[in-house]
Amino acid sequence: MTEARVEWAPGAEVGLEVAGVGDVVFVLAHGAGARRDHPAMVGLRDALVGRGITVVTFDYPYAAEGRRAPDRAPKLLACHRAVVGWVREHVPGRLVLGGRSMGGRMASMLVAEGVACTALVLYSYPLHPPGRPDRLRIDHLDDIGVPTLVVWGTRDPFASRELVDVHLRSRFEVAEVEGAGHSFEVPRRTLEEVQAEVAEATVDWLMRLA
Repeated sequence: MTEARVEWAPGAEVGLEVAGVGDVVFVLAHGAGARRDHPAMVGLRDALVGRGITVVTFDYPYAAEGRRAPDRAPKLLACHRAVVGWVREHVPGRLVLGGRSMGGRMASMLVAEGVACTALVLYSYPLHPPGRPDRLRIDHLDDIGVPTLVVWGTRDPFASRELVDVHLRSRFEVAEVEGAGHSFEVPRRTLEEVQAEVAEATVDWLMRLA
């Protein structure tokens, strides 16, 4: 495990970790309610590393400062962009961007803005707030020009099946996790089991792109 600090704005830094050694380097961003050391993030990271992927995780500024409320999108994107720049300079391999929920959304916005990468992987993409299917987060999706995998839990309140079919499956490849909620929790299954399934689906898809 390698740790580093990245300056994302004058005098402002966040921490990151590089885990594993592989030909694919996956910059994996955390969701709104987590940090890079959240057990769900660590479990997914380790499952991917165990399948030969180099995984880079980092903290957004609010998480690094111990705040609960996420920063506004411009601040999140500035940090995310700086981390990707650091990874390009220091970690060799085919670059994949993505993340969980909010982190995946930020990654998708960077790619839509033209940040280059080999592929994009979105876990539990927050297509709309729970109970608000009228507030779709899709404006930038048509500007994504790289192969994209969406891993979606069929019980995710942030993305109904009907809207996933219309707005995500019509654009990208979608891998379903049957019975999973937004955090990939599945009744009568351990999170470790589900994360292994998610990692396997991710790696299988990435290998098909090679």
